[in-house]
Amino acid sequence: RQLAPGARLEAYFDLEGFPAEANSSSRAIHVHQFGDLSQGCESTGAHYNPLAVPHPQHPGDFGNFAVRDGRLFKYRGNLAASLAGPHSIVGRAVVVHAGEDDLGRGGNPASVENGNAGRRLACCVVGLSGPLPWARLAQEHAERKKRRRESECKTA
Repeated sequence: RQLAPGARLEAYFDLEGFPAEANSSSRAIHVHQFGDLSQGCESTGAHYNPLAVPHPQHPGDFGNFAVRDGRLFKYRGNLAASLAGPHSIVGRAVVVHAGEDDLGRGGNPASVENGNAGRRLACCVVGLSGPLPWARLAQEHAERKKRRRESECKTA
């Protein structure tokens, strides 16, 4: 969600279906140029980079996300992407990559272009919704944090 044009974007990422043994792995998530899924994730184009800045400062560089028990569930605030204005990501694709983003420190041309994040595993098109999905994910996120704190207290 974005509370006002020019405000920072907040997002919940809730993805399932990863191999359960991938508990220690992280996946890079990026916004790509096009919302074209006609050839799967391959037709989404390159990373969305309207300001031609080096990786990882593209507006759609969302970073790396840990997978736990086959699920990726994470809140990210303060994202540089926008849902409004000339550089809106609405209608563009979000792509989950097979590997971690090296954050431009890989020492080769691909590193500063795409973070050497690997092949494209899954993708979707960014759209708009009402407030109910956000409220549901915010509540689930709060409940997960509470359970984690309670679990940590029991083991301490």
